[in-house]
Amino acid sequence: MINIGIIGFGTVGTGTVRILFENKDLLKERLGFDITLRKIAVRDIMRARDIKVPGGILTADVDEVLNDPSIDIIVELIGGIRPAKDFILKAIDNGKHVVTANKALIATEGNEIFTAAQKAGVDVGFEASVAGGIPIIKVIREGLVANRIKAVYGIINGTSNYILTKMTEGNVEFLGALKEAQEFGYAEADPTLDIEGIDSAHKLAILASLSYGIPIPYEYIYIEGISNISTQDIAFASELGYKVKLLAIAKESDNELDLRVHPTMLPKDYLISKVEGAFNAVYVEGDAAGSTLYYGRGAGDMPTGSAVVSDIVDLARNIRKNAAGRVPIITRAMRDVGIKKIDDVVSMYYFRFSALDKPGVLSKISGILGNYDISIASVIQKGRRIGEAVPLVVLTHAAKEKDVRQAIKEIDQLPVVMDKTMFIRVEGREES
Repeated sequence: MINIGIIGFGTVGTGTVRILFENKDLLKERLGFDITLRKIAVRDIMRARDIKVPGGILTADVDEVLNDPSIDIIVELIGGIRPAKDFILKAIDNGKHVVTANKALIATEGNEIFTAAQKAGVDVGFEASVAGGIPIIKVIREGLVANRIKAVYGIINGTSNYILTKMTEGNVEFLGALKEAQEFGYAEADPTLDIEGIDSAHKLAILASLSYGIPIPYEYIYIEGISNISTQDIAFASELGYKVKLLAIAKESDNELDLRVHPTMLPKDYLISKVEGAFNAVYVEGDAAGSTLYYGRGAGDMPTGSAVVSDIVDLARNIRKNAAGRVPIITRAMRDVGIKKIDDVVSMYYFRFSALDKPGVLSKISGILGNYDISIASVIQKGRRIGEAVPLVVLTHAAKEKDVRQAIKEIDQLPVVMDKTMFIRVEGREES
């Protein structure tokens, strides 16, 4: 029998406990032994909950969980940095294995936690920290262990994907789509972490560390959110054959990593472009396996609870076989790679200029773009309003970000340009 203790009994905690109780016999059948829930630390024992637990399991004293010598695995499900970090480090110091769903903690403090766990000879499971019910951590650590990972692309924030889907399918502007996401429970009252790309960056940091054998690189990730995307840009993207997604990107080339999160135009016929609503998807390209795509629910009590329980099962098996560290938490020999600056990124670009409708405007704009080695692939101009500002849309061939920013700065100073230029990076096939 393996005993576990849980800290936190919110949404994910409820899903985890429900699975442990409802699938108890199934788990025993697959494992050959029992997993027993001993204690759950909560703030308020008397609070009404969706699931009933046997008497004596709930406690308001977290030390009853952390210091119980009979508990083998501590499951941290309270979220945030502190006190979650302190609880995990204390559990490790007490010789207990740990499972967590806390992506922000792993992304920002994971290097310290993993080092402490290795020194203590215990395991840390964090499958639930990325993409909910999609077992992407296990895929990268085990399923694709024979591969050099060339690239990872992810739609790994359901809130942002729901908002962009609503804007695309319902022609609803950002604030309206955000309000609906909040009404349906897909977005928090304060949605900043989701809509500004921070949550996706936390998850990308974890995926990049596992994929490329580097210390977790959160502070080096370029982050840009979706709050400036308009239905006008989405409509133009569609006309050009693209969809707009908040994409997390990790690529390696010439021993340098490209790590970024930002709105991205993707060809409509790409499978990852077809991921809608609150669903997640992660594309991984390995040198041996080639391209693989993983799709499913990225959040929610049961999908995330499923990932938590999968970690509990893995750790329980290791404990029974005295095989802690069987799958290293992080690569034993960390690699020394450079992180590409956003200025050095090469991409295709979508520009939307607000320009006066008069002769010679396009030639002025294209002339400046040409001065910075930015080549135009296609142009869209809607309507004619002589002497008034109209949207002028340009799709470019591959260009360097630094050149793009300098060109836009110069273009925006032209007397014929009436507003700040909107630009979106484009991934996928190069336009001919």
